[in-house]
Parts: sequence; structure tokens; C-alpha cells
Amino acid sequence: MTVSQKIEQLAAAKAKKGKKRGNFFREMKEEMKRVSWTSKEDLMTFGKVVVGAIFALGLGIYLVDLFIRLVLDGIGNLVRLIGVSS
Repeated sequence: MTVSQKIEQLAAAKAKKGKKRGNFFREMKEEMKRVSWTSKEDLMTFGKVVVGAIFALGLGIYLVDLFIRLVLDGIGNLVRLIGVSS
């Protein structure tokens, strides 16, 4: 194989690779047109639901933590009271 044939072969391979990239982006653009996107109203509604759920779960965790802390403080006070009277 001569040098000029090799250069032609490499140029053809490069052109073919460029076409593959072009086809990829063209096909991707066509596929993105077929995607069913969420409407703005739905997105706002779902966002509010997520924020509300996070707030509710945070409040629930806080209340459980408060309850556990009160129970443990009560147990600690009870142990101190029993220890003092002994």
C-alpha cells in the first residue's frame, strides 16, 4: 500500500466517523422531540408536594427526637432519685 492510498483510506475513515457523529446528534435531536415532557403546572405541583413532604418528615423526626429525649431525661431523673434515696 502506498502512502497516498493510506492517506486516502485515513481521510475516508475520518469522513465516515464525522458522519457517525452527525448522525448521532441528528438522531438524538429526533428522539428528544418524541420525549413527553412534564408540563410546567405538573412540575410546580410535584415540587410543592416534595417540599411539603420534606417539611412533614422533618417535623416528624423532630417530634420523635423530642419524645425520646423527654423519656430518657425522665429515666435519668428517676435513676438519680432512686440513687439519692438509697
